[in-house]
Amino acid sequence: MLGIDGRVLGDDLEGEARDLGRGHAKMAPDLQNGLKHPLLLLSSGETSVTVKSQGRGGRNVEYLLGLFQALKGASGIHALAIDTDGIDGSEDNAGAIISPSCWGRANEISLSIEVALDNNDAYSFFEALDDLILTGPTRTNVNDFRAILVLPAR
Repeated sequence: MLGIDGRVLGDDLEGEARDLGRGHAKMAPDLQNGLKHPLLLLSSGETSVTVKSQGRGGRNVEYLLGLFQALKGASGIHALAIDTDGIDGSEDNAGAIISPSCWGRANEISLSIEVALDNNDAYSFFEALDDLILTGPTRTNVNDFRAILVLPAR
């Protein structure tokens, strides 16, 4: 209908959130070459975060920060990661969203991806970009949900 192809990467993905994000980031640009239509990569499952610091955030924003770090602002790739219950970890956000413009905006305000990851502080990173997704509690905990929109290369 909309001319968007879809691919399900799995509905029970596990592992370290940032590492899964980095893995998905490596896949997206490779798939972008030769696309005729936008491609939506969907996945779900409950990842984990090895907490080493006192930062803020949950597994969805940690996944996105790993994805964002590996994409380095790649053109035509957008993503979101949310928890269906509206609460990512113990924070007030469901998740966050990224787009190619985030890279430049983060650089403009001197946000460090490495510092955010080292401090498990993805919430503050995306809060500074105004890219958190705030839904309020949904009281429906189905799963974590991730979507990566890959647009054809220009």
